[in-house]
Amino acid sequence: MKNFEKKCPVSYAIDLIGGKWKLTILHTLAQNNGPMRFKELERTIVGITPTMLTKQLRALEDAELVRRKIFATVPPTVEYKLSRHGVSMKPMIAEIEKWGTDQMLHKGLEPQPRIYS
Repeated sequence: MKNFEKKCPVSYAIDLIGGKWKLTILHTLAQNNGPMRFKELERTIVGITPTMLTKQLRALEDAELVRRKIFATVPPTVEYKLSRHGVSMKPMIAEIEKWGTDQMLHKGLEPQPRIYS
């Protein structure tokens, strides 16, 4: 089974974007349409700890889905934005959002639009 998982595109994609926070981070960056500072991401993504945000951003950066830019200020300013590969995920992220909305409506739940600052 492990050889199959290593060659399966779905398993590979899930390795890159799976987990509780990665898609939420990518969705937040996609909705913002520009770079976001670490603190902006932390305020926008409800429930994520700074440690987890750092870990997930590093993983997304390693996967080349997110780019990080450091500015030589005191204290250092760091901005994150989608890379070219990350931007290519925007249609998929929009479809996941649409699917999630449909599922919520089907279950009688009221989807709340995400407010991004």
